Amino acid sequence: MRKVLCVEPVIFCYVFAFSLTTPLVQQFIYRRLWEQEYNSTFISDSNASHCEQNKSSPAYIKQKAIQEKASVFIMQLDLTRAVPSLIVAFVVVANGDRQGHKRSLVLPSMGALISSISFTAISYFSLSLSVLFAFAFISGLFGSIATFLGGGFAYIAEECHDEKQKTTRIAVVDLIFGVVSGLAGLSSGYFLRGIGFAWTFVIASLLHVINIIYIVFFLEDTVGVSQFQHEAPVSWKDLLRETFSGVYMLFQTAPYKKRILIIVLLFTFMTYLFTVLGGTSLFTLYELDEPLCWNEVYIGYGAAASTSVSLTSFLGVYLFSKCLKDIYIVFIGMCSYIGGMIMAAFAKTTLLMFLVRVPSLFCFMPIPVLRSMLSKVVLPGEQAGFCAQAGMGRTWLCWYLKKYPA
Repeated sequence: MRKVLCVEPVIFCYVFAFSLTTPLVQQFIYRRLWEQEYNSTFISDSNASHCEQNKSSPAYIKQKAIQEKASVFIMQLDLTRAVPSLIVAFVVVANGDRQGHKRSLVLPSMGALISSISFTAISYFSLSLSVLFAFAFISGLFGSIATFLGGGFAYIAEECHDEKQKTTRIAVVDLIFGVVSGLAGLSSGYFLRGIGFAWTFVIASLLHVINIIYIVFFLEDTVGVSQFQHEAPVSWKDLLRETFSGVYMLFQTAPYKKRILIIVLLFTFMTYLFTVLGGTSLFTLYELDEPLCWNEVYIGYGAAASTSVSLTSFLGVYLFSKCLKDIYIVFIGMCSYIGGMIMAAFAKTTLLMFLVRVPSLFCFMPIPVLRSMLSKVVLPGEQAGFCAQAGMGRTWLCWYLKKYPA
């Protein structure tokens, strides 16, 4: 069977399923905690969720308590998944140069499938929420979206030999990530209202199954089977030692200016992801309660609006790269995000909350540009290790920030 070197459909399918379930998971946990606390069904109509806005009311105090419990529960759940996935992200993606990058694509897809199936079972059979911790740890052993994206970008970096083509293709992948996330978020509210939690998670599971089939049977690996078979078998112990020693030797043997540049770029990349991915992940719980009191459809609109700015960010990268240096594009994107978050801090109405995305039109530009700047600094054989490190930073910082709403 003839195989292809097109990884974009894999990213499309995975991101759609991931973004479809992300806002649903927070709403599902919030509603289950609400039902456990009040022993009543969560109410949601066509205009707003069941939301008390009188701050002196006892119901308002209980409502905020549910929000706090949901935030803490989600943080604990994500950390349970993140701890094993960080190790998997580093080891699997960093060794993609030796064993190919299909493993870093198929393993997270299998983990996401396990996670979706677990939410389906818990929703359909009304199981305890504590069961999620076991499934979160198991799915984390297969990696996370950090492993997946790290492998995807390393796959592209090895296939593209021209620097301009590499920058454009990485930006296209970020465009896919943003647009598909927007479509999935936009449809999540309608899926939830039309067929409920259980069947929506079933749809996500089917998408992951299709993705796994495509990766295994249709996607060509970056390392040929015959090439891999000619290499001597390596134990996991030696593999771990080689992985960490390779990164250490890179910093040890690199010139001083190169080491400083790599450290600064990695720190900037991770710090920016700290604010962008971590900050936007807080919106769902904020939108459920006072003062917005959004229902599932409005939350879907908000998720779509947040991620659709990837389109304008992609156009910004394409246009600004013709006349500006990379560092100036990064500055413009950072200023765009700062303006949007300042506006979000004072958003008390639905209209104003949607208008928050206007000053944030270019907020995603620094992500592909910084990643491209990193790929230009390191050698081709070192791409996987740095994609893994960038993925680890993205995961840890995003999940760590979720503790603050508590």
